[in-house]
Amino acid sequence: MDPELLSMVPRPVCALLLLFPVTEKYETFRTEEEERIKSQGQAVKPSVYFMKQTISNACGTIGLIHAIANNRDKINFEAESSLKKFLDESVSMSPEERAKYLETYEAPSIDEKVDLHFIALVNVGGSLYELDGRKPFPINHGQSSDATFLEDAIEVCKKFMERDPDELRFNAIALSAA
Repeated sequence: MDPELLSMVPRPVCALLLLFPVTEKYETFRTEEEERIKSQGQAVKPSVYFMKQTISNACGTIGLIHAIANNRDKINFEAESSLKKFLDESVSMSPEERAKYLETYEAPSIDEKVDLHFIALVNVGGSLYELDGRKPFPINHGQSSDATFLEDAIEVCKKFMERDPDELRFNAIALSAA
């Protein structure tokens, strides 16, 4: 997450996937954040594609869908792509309906125990959103732009790391133009 190393990431960055440990500290923060947003509210653009996670151990899949669905204008899909079909058919659905629709596809075993979790960070309409299918809604982290997205997203990642300073199991993956 060093600025010098970030300068090597191809630009523009369309999304950032963050893998992090689900710890007691994170769960406490998640509950407090949800209650704060429910009481104070937040602005979320209607164009944000967000879906709930109802399939256990599918956070990587949900994170990738969030990253790609919020960048459809920057991605060239093959005409008969199953991902394009899924996105086209689910774009008008609610987050819960999207989750149910995904359940009809093959999924990992629900019995697998996991303690790591993927989320997606995306820039939609000049706002940086955290998209986590375990949360009831997107989290708006404020203004961003194509030019500053990576650095803005890294600041959000750093907050995850600061909450659990003894943890080393963090990883970030950038989706950028080829």
